[in-house]
Order: sequence, then C-alpha cells, then structure tokens
Amino acid sequence: MKYLPGEPQDLPGNRAALAGYQARHFLFAVRDGVATLTLNRPERKNPLTFESYAELRDLFRALAYADDVQAIVINGAGENFCSGGDVHDIIGPLTKLDMPGLLSFTRMTGDLVKAMRACPQPVIAAIDGICAGAGSMMALASDIRLGTERCKTAFLFTRVGLAGCDMGACALLPRVIGQGRAAELLYTGRSMSGAEGERWGFFNSLHAPDALLAAAQAFAQGLADGPTFAHGMTKKMLQQEWNMGVDEAIEAEAQAQAICMATNDFHRAYHAFVAKQKPVFEGD
Repeated sequence: MKYLPGEPQDLPGNRAALAGYQARHFLFAVRDGVATLTLNRPERKNPLTFESYAELRDLFRALAYADDVQAIVINGAGENFCSGGDVHDIIGPLTKLDMPGLLSFTRMTGDLVKAMRACPQPVIAAIDGICAGAGSMMALASDIRLGTERCKTAFLFTRVGLAGCDMGACALLPRVIGQGRAAELLYTGRSMSGAEGERWGFFNSLHAPDALLAAAQAFAQGLADGPTFAHGMTKKMLQQEWNMGVDEAIEAEAQAQAICMATNDFHRAYHAFVAKQKPVFEGD
C-alpha cells in the first residue's frame, strides 16, 4: 500500500511507524525514539487553527500505536510556546456558528487533551514566553513541563467572556497546583510567571531560554532509553487512578505491576544487576 505524505504507516500487530510522518500544520521529527513537535507560527506566537487542532488530535491518537516513538517533546518556534486559538482564524468564525457547530468545536478541542492523556508515551512540554488559552491546556495535558523565567502562562478564557472550564482545565489544573491556586488563575485569567509556576508545581524546572529545548529533549531521551512499556503503564495508572478509591487503586497497581513483571525488560534489569551492568531496555 502506498502512503500519502503525512500519513502514519501501518505495521503488523496494530502498530504504526511515525518517523516518516509529514505534518501539515506544525513541525514533527523523530530521532532515537524521541518525537519533537514544534508549533511553527512564530510571527503570531504560534496560535492554533481549526486545522492544526484537528491534526494535533489525530496525531496524538496515532501515537497510541506508534512503535518508533517512546517520548514526545512539544515546543513553540521563536520565543513563545502558544498563544491559544487564533483570533482571526478561530475566534472570529466561532461568533458566527450555531450551537451544534460550537459544540462540535469544543468537543474537538477537548479531544486533543484526551488524546494527549491517552497516548502511552510521556509528553514533555518545553514552554517559553507566551503560553495562553489552548496553549496552556496543551502544557497542562503534558506529563512534564519545563519552563523559563520569562514564561507567561494564562488560562485566559474569562478574558474573552468564557468560563474557565475549557478543555478539562477545572479537572486538571487543581490536581497540579491545588484548588485555591487553580481557582485564582481560572477566575481572573491572569498570567502566571515562570518563577511562580515552578513554586506552585506547574513547572518541573526552569531553564535558560537557549537551553530549554535541549533540556526537554535530554529528559525525553532518558525516558525513551528506559523501560518504555513500563512508562506507558505508569502513565495509564496516573490517569486512571484519579477516578479510583485507594483500595481499587492498589488492586489496579497490583495487576499493572504483575503485567510489567512478565516483560523482557524486567528480566533484563535483573540479569544486568546480577552481572553488575547497566540494563539496556527494549520496551518489551
């Protein structure tokens, strides 16, 4: 079968190769198991369009089946991460849609967050400059967030007359920074600085702007070189256990860990330890 540019290539066993994927609305490259996704409209601070939303959603859905991507880095071109939905390409047209059309759009944006949370690969966001609206939600949906001192992160939905409950913000943000702090940001729409974000636990660490992407890629490479099947299980448990009681979570983790104990990576780690060597994981 011949694949068109931009399409993932199907492999046996419901797997897909994404190293050759040619993105249409952003940049995408895979190297040594690490995919780097770059929002690439720096002249407008990397806003999203209807088309880029849909492509991002579809790509993250496809990543659930990718066997050549073990970790993902998201960043923005230039000196900003993402300014949210494009005012001219999205906000303007939304004012002319009927309710079914509006609901179709808001469900699509939420599906992007669902796809990011559902893909088994850890997602590392490298955030510099402006990180607002949908951009802040892409950052929040990531597993790890690295930032800079000059970051300005804003869940600015109320600034345009909307509720702060967009794309899962009211579920995700309190779990990351706490209920009171999340409520402040979601009610006011004000910017959170890089230092404040690190202090509140939004950012895992801060870096110099010119070192940010390399730090994120190095972090991602470390994860890609590890027991990637187990990383995927960890991500699944982090997601699923939000809706479990403690007893149910302990049982779910017992089952997850038993599955991981049956992997070759677990055996590799044991034999490497006995031989006093560093294990080489292969993700199976």
